[in-house]
Amino acid sequence: MSVQDYPHLFEPIRLGNTFFRNRIFGAPMGYQNVNGDGYLPESAAYYYERRARGGAASVATMEVIADAQYGRGGDTQMCAETKNVHHNLSRIAYAVSAYGAVPVMEIDHAGMFANRSLSFFGAESAGEAYGPVECECAGRLIKPMDEAFIERMIAKFVDAAALGQRCGYRMALIHAGHGWGLHQFLSPVTNTRTDQWGGSPENRARIVVAIIDGIHRRLGRGFPVEVRISGSECFEGGYGIEEGIRIARQLDGHADLIHVSAGNHEVDEVFGVTHPSIFMEDGCNVPYAAAIKKHVATPVATVGALSDPALMEEILASGQADVVELARELMADPDFPLKVRCGREDETRRCIRCLSCFSNEMSNGEPYCAINPESGREMDAKFAVPAPKEAKKVLVVGGGVGGMQAALIAAERGHQVVLCEREGRLGGVLRCEARVPFKKLVERYLDQQEMLVARDPHIEVRLGTEVDAAYAKGVGADALVVACGADLVVPPIEGIDAPQVFDAVTAYEKAEGLEGRIVVIGGGFVAVELALHLKGLGRDVVVVNNTDHLNDGGNFLHMPGLRREICLRGLEIRHLVDTYRITEEGIEFRSPDGEGTLAADTVVYAVGMRPRWELAASLHDCAPEYYVVGDCVAARTMDAATAEAFMAAQNIGRV
Repeated sequence: MSVQDYPHLFEPIRLGNTFFRNRIFGAPMGYQNVNGDGYLPESAAYYYERRARGGAASVATMEVIADAQYGRGGDTQMCAETKNVHHNLSRIAYAVSAYGAVPVMEIDHAGMFANRSLSFFGAESAGEAYGPVECECAGRLIKPMDEAFIERMIAKFVDAAALGQRCGYRMALIHAGHGWGLHQFLSPVTNTRTDQWGGSPENRARIVVAIIDGIHRRLGRGFPVEVRISGSECFEGGYGIEEGIRIARQLDGHADLIHVSAGNHEVDEVFGVTHPSIFMEDGCNVPYAAAIKKHVATPVATVGALSDPALMEEILASGQADVVELARELMADPDFPLKVRCGREDETRRCIRCLSCFSNEMSNGEPYCAINPESGREMDAKFAVPAPKEAKKVLVVGGGVGGMQAALIAAERGHQVVLCEREGRLGGVLRCEARVPFKKLVERYLDQQEMLVARDPHIEVRLGTEVDAAYAKGVGADALVVACGADLVVPPIEGIDAPQVFDAVTAYEKAEGLEGRIVVIGGGFVAVELALHLKGLGRDVVVVNNTDHLNDGGNFLHMPGLRREICLRGLEIRHLVDTYRITEEGIEFRSPDGEGTLAADTVVYAVGMRPRWELAASLHDCAPEYYVVGDCVAARTMDAATAEAFMAAQNIGRV
């Protein structure tokens, strides 16, 4: 398949006087690594440039705050009023334009969430903030915006758009969704005004229309303005799609593109809708865009959980939207548009919607992706160490996520690779989740990596092969990459070896055969996701955890989607339950309320992983170059395994 098979996806489109080479737009993506002076580092230019190089029609940057005094949520947000910020913004616009994509500047205002630390969630307030009406938020009194303040806000957005145009941006994107300042006007929850700026959806949208019209008056009708809205707020009390349509109709004929998202990321229960979690269906927000498109003449864009080119083509061909916007998908694979256009869609790396990128960005300032080790390291990759002059023989021990990544990169750099895996198939411990509906994207990623390994003539795969020191030395490798993973921790509980007790891996494999009441011991993602899967199969499940909270394992932004799913499926979780004995009747436990018994027909434990240090250490002298990556160093997340494997493979043969 190639461009001819996706005629709608690769059809150019003109908005205003700006030409877009296809219908795949790069949705706004944050980059939180703003320094103390309010500028992005040079790496940001390479981060956005990489999407342009991969064939996207446009690349939208992180939000640029229109009002330095009252619009900035925290120090990690850039501001249009920062001294000499035009140099920073111009560098990014130039980098995007150089590869034929349209640079787009997203403009935003925090409104009632201004001047806080912006740490998720419950950020501390650090100054004055204004909203549509007087209210209390985050422990402080929010002042109401009067007419003068509203006019000031409109002018700030227009000024920011003008700055963007001067810096080389060829479209402005006005953020009026997800709970931010303009959305606070659109929402009946936060806007209870009775004047021209409140009341009906038409009045609540008046400020957005005024901004669009102000930009067009200043910059000309040929400079396009995209507006991002939530088609529905997706929570009780917020507006639904009916009001979303009325809002969109107010924008019709004013905006050049209506970008339809969903939800409000300030509302925990719908965070995983605004940023679709693994539990959401592909294209979950398309119905909102499709409903709006029926009522407006302005082109409509859809966004959220889009990674399948066939689905994107169908969305456009059926008239549900005019543009598809990709965010995390272009992080997982910035070459997605180019690969699809050239008939290599089977090689596209599809986002697994784990949200580790977002969590890393907020924690580390860099959007490290679980499956694309170059994400957040684009500048390093562009100026990477040249491939070695002499090809090496490389032995990779372990065929999980890290091992496959190491083998592929080493082969790409010209080395001959022997990849050994003790099981009968590549994929590692994650293969146990293959039949879990909400893990289908993970399964696809593993299948794809397995396919790419099998295709590579420089990689020899040896399955069912247990590697010890003697075997490793017999291979005669110049470099050794140990990615042997970790084993499940067996908790020191009396009766843990009983026949009705299973570890998490075995429970996944036997899930459809597990009957009766099931107690899952553990408080991390593995335990909870397994319990949700069992609930989906109609089983009676309860999770017991010996701490007072669930453990997010560092991926804290996956938690809102998980909590939503726990609520929807009615999963029972009991905290501060310390299991000390398992009997035929169930588990015996201690809690702050004393000792007790919880009936169970089946018990499953998922209490962590123990790195296979001993094996890793035993292989240290089996090759001149020796690298240890992934869970055998410490049990962590996928992004750690892929990144370490990527770096290790790049280093082979360097000296």
